[in-house]
Amino acid sequence: MASNDSPTKPSGSAKEQQASVSPVHAIPFVQPPAVDYEERAQRMISRWANERQAKSDRSKARQSEDKVLARSSAQVACTRMEILSGHVVEPKKEVPILDRCDVLVVGAGPSGLSAALGARRAGADVMLLERFSCFGGVISTVGMETMGWYRYEGTSDCEGIGREMERVAERMGGTTKWPYNDSQCLDGEQFKLVADRLVQESGVRPLLHIWVVEVIMDGNTIKGVITESKSGRAAILAGRVIDCTGDADVAHLAGAEFTMVEKSQAMGVTTVFNVAGVNKAEFIDYTQKKPATYLDWSRTWEQETDGKENHLHSPYLDEQFEKAAAAGVIPQTQDVSLGGSWSALSEAGEATNLNLVHQTKVDCTDVRELTQAEIQGRAGTVHALKALRATVPGFQNAKLRNFPMTIGTRDSRKIVAKYSLTGEDVKGQARFDDAIGVFPEFIDGYNILILPTTGRYFQVPLGCLVPKGVENLFVAGRAVAGDRVSHAAMRNMMACTVTGQGAGVAAAVSVREGIPGSQVPIDLVQQALREQGVRLE
Repeated sequence: MASNDSPTKPSGSAKEQQASVSPVHAIPFVQPPAVDYEERAQRMISRWANERQAKSDRSKARQSEDKVLARSSAQVACTRMEILSGHVVEPKKEVPILDRCDVLVVGAGPSGLSAALGARRAGADVMLLERFSCFGGVISTVGMETMGWYRYEGTSDCEGIGREMERVAERMGGTTKWPYNDSQCLDGEQFKLVADRLVQESGVRPLLHIWVVEVIMDGNTIKGVITESKSGRAAILAGRVIDCTGDADVAHLAGAEFTMVEKSQAMGVTTVFNVAGVNKAEFIDYTQKKPATYLDWSRTWEQETDGKENHLHSPYLDEQFEKAAAAGVIPQTQDVSLGGSWSALSEAGEATNLNLVHQTKVDCTDVRELTQAEIQGRAGTVHALKALRATVPGFQNAKLRNFPMTIGTRDSRKIVAKYSLTGEDVKGQARFDDAIGVFPEFIDGYNILILPTTGRYFQVPLGCLVPKGVENLFVAGRAVAGDRVSHAAMRNMMACTVTGQGAGVAAAVSVREGIPGSQVPIDLVQQALREQGVRLE
C-alpha cells in the first residue's frame, strides 16, 4: 500500500476525473450588491467638512452637481504670450488688487516677524507675506533653533522683539537649554505656534503660501507688489514695503543696487536635520569624556579668532566622520562636507538642529543650483547619519526624524545703502546718530569666529537698511548693506531681529508723519523704539 504522502496513479479518463471531483471546496460566484459610489463619496466629503445630512437630503445631494468653472475667454486671451528666441513676451493685462496696507512686510523669518510686530505696535496697518506654510523663517523651515547661541559669560546683548520671542517660547514650553551656556534652543515646531500667537494677537494681517514676483513702481518710489498664489496673480498696494526675504528679492525687483560675493568665496549652505532614538545619557557622557572646544574648529579649516574663544566648550563633531570614512561606513569622497555642531537633546531621545551637512560654491539665487544642493544635501544626510550610528556612542539606534523644509543659506545679495557697515564698525564698537539697536561683537563667518565674551557691542544704523535709488523701501535681515566681516555678524538671527524691528518702526513712523522713508526723522524713530523696549545704547 502506498504511503499517505506518495503520489498514486489516477484511474479513468480525464473527463471522468473532472466529473468525479468533489464540489465541497468550490466557491460559488455571487453577484455583489450594487454600490452607489457617488453617494459614498458625497458622504465622505460631508464628513470631512464636519457636515451631517438627514437621510431625506441625501437623495438631493446625489442629484446635485458641482459647478463647472473656468477662466473667462478674456482672461485666457490676456495670457497669450509671444515666444521669441530665448524668452517670451507677456502681454499687458489687468491685475486685481488683493489688498492695501500702510506697511507691507515680505518674508516672515526673524527679521520679518520683528518688522511686522514693530510696525504694528507703532500704529501702522501691517500685512505680512510668507511663501511657506508657517512663520519663523530658518527657525521653522530649516531647523536652526538658536537665535543667540553666542551668550557665553560676559556677553552684552541686544533687547527687543527678538529676545521677547525667546521669552514667549520659553513660557509656552518651546525651549531647551543650549549645551554650554545660558542660550536657549527653540523647538522649531513649537515656534510655529509661538509665531502664530504673536502675529494673531498683534493685529498684523498675514498671508501664507504667497510669493512676491514683481514690484509696482511710480518712478523710483515703490507702491506695492505683484503676488502669485493659489488665488492667482494679484497686487497688494502699500505705503511702505520692507524686504525681509533674506536675499533682497524685493529690492532686486525694484532695481536697487546690490553686492554679491563670488560663489567660490561665499559661505556655504547646510542641510540641517533631526533624528530620534538617541540615548541622551550615553551621548552626554561621551561628550564629557571627549569634550570639543572652538580650537577644534580650526582643525579642518583655517579660522581667525582672537584667542579667547579657543578654550570654550563647543558642541562640535568632525573626527567621527573621518573615522567612518576610513572604516568604509561612508564614501571617502562625496559632494558634501560632513562636520559641525549638534544642539538640543530631548528627554525623548531627539537630537535636533544637527548642523553637519554642508556644501560650498552654491549660488543661492540660482534655482538650478538650489535644486541640486537640496538633492545632494539629503543624500549627504544619509551618510552623516550612518557615520553617527557607527562612531558616536548614544547614536547607535538613531533614525532620521525629518529633513528641513528647505536648505539653509547664509550668503547672497546685500544691498547698496545710505551707509555700509564695515568690519571695523563691528570690531570697533561703532556708534551712530541713527542707531536703531545694538548687537554684541559676535562674528561667525568667512572663517572668522569671535565670541562676545568681553562685553563689547556696536550700534546698528538705520542707514544700512535704506537702499539707494528706491524710495519707501526698507531692507532688513542678512541683506543689509555691509562688507564681508560685518555680514558675518549681521546675518545672525538675533541681529536680524534688530534690523527688522528698526525697519518696521521706521516705516510706520514715516507713514504716520507723511514723510518719505529715506527722510524719516530719526529722533521719532528712536523714541518709538525705546517705547517698545529696544536697547539703543
